[in-house]
Amino acid sequence: MRIPNTFGFDVKAAVYAEYHSVEELEKWIAEGRITSPFLHIGCGSNLLFVKDYEGMVLHSRIGGMEVTAEDDGQVHVRVGAGVVWDDFAAYCVEQGWYGAENLSLIPGEVGAGAVQNIGAYGVEVKDLIESVETINIHGRKRVYRKDECEYAYRKSLFKNPEMKSVFVTYVNFVLSKKEHYTLDYGTIRQELAGYPSVTLATLRRVIIDIRESKLPDPKVLGNAGSFFMNPIVPRAQFEALLDLYPAMPHYEVDAGRVKIPAGWMIDQCGWKGKALGPAAVHDKQALVLVNLGGATGKDVVALSDAVRASVKEKFGVEICPEVNFIE
Repeated sequence: MRIPNTFGFDVKAAVYAEYHSVEELEKWIAEGRITSPFLHIGCGSNLLFVKDYEGMVLHSRIGGMEVTAEDDGQVHVRVGAGVVWDDFAAYCVEQGWYGAENLSLIPGEVGAGAVQNIGAYGVEVKDLIESVETINIHGRKRVYRKDECEYAYRKSLFKNPEMKSVFVTYVNFVLSKKEHYTLDYGTIRQELAGYPSVTLATLRRVIIDIRESKLPDPKVLGNAGSFFMNPIVPRAQFEALLDLYPAMPHYEVDAGRVKIPAGWMIDQCGWKGKALGPAAVHDKQALVLVNLGGATGKDVVALSDAVRASVKEKFGVEICPEVNFIE
């Protein structure tokens, strides 16, 4: 069966199966129906399949958003791994819960978001997570507290190879009921100037507008969103680069490290809008690689390698894919 993926590649799995509850997954495990090799995916929004997958692909359809506790300041929400992330972000805004609005319109599902530590516009999902519920291939359940998840920039414990056989079933979030916003990132404040006041709804609208102006709709132009991670470099290296490129945008990480936008460096290398066969760098956002039609995973890998080589040659900085390659 064809594997869902936002690049729009025509790739197939030997077996594709969806489960709708923890109980159903437990039954499959007990009956030995999950055979090796296997791959657990969300909706394929952060995956690059280089070829057909010769094993079993699993997809969670566990739904539900349940308030488990709340007080005057906070609300605790348990969300199924198969819930579409933006549906949850929209629900938080509708309920007047603060924290998820800057993550509006990020593609994918809740479980995969917790694995990837999705982030945008100054917020990462780890900022909202309280714990992650899992079950492994042997049927053992475990709840990981946030401090056990080893969250970092686009990283988590769940991305480690030894965690391949651990499946996220639910994610527990803590949202704030007290008004607060994260506005000092990109052009957020500038875009908000067109609205009479800042509210959750207006901020969500602004975030969506910004994303839609830069990022192509995967249904129209296959892509996986931001393809590369923004590199974090030692301050000495950053200062040397700043001498050469005084207009270089950057974000302070800590006293010894600085983050440089990968998209800016790719653009400086002349790649924005440039194609290599049927794969291309998007003409509005150089961080995005797109399928112009008929591209394969190998085409996108070739483009990725060429872009990375250009950035390394010009800036001496290694940029790494955020997208997971499945070979």
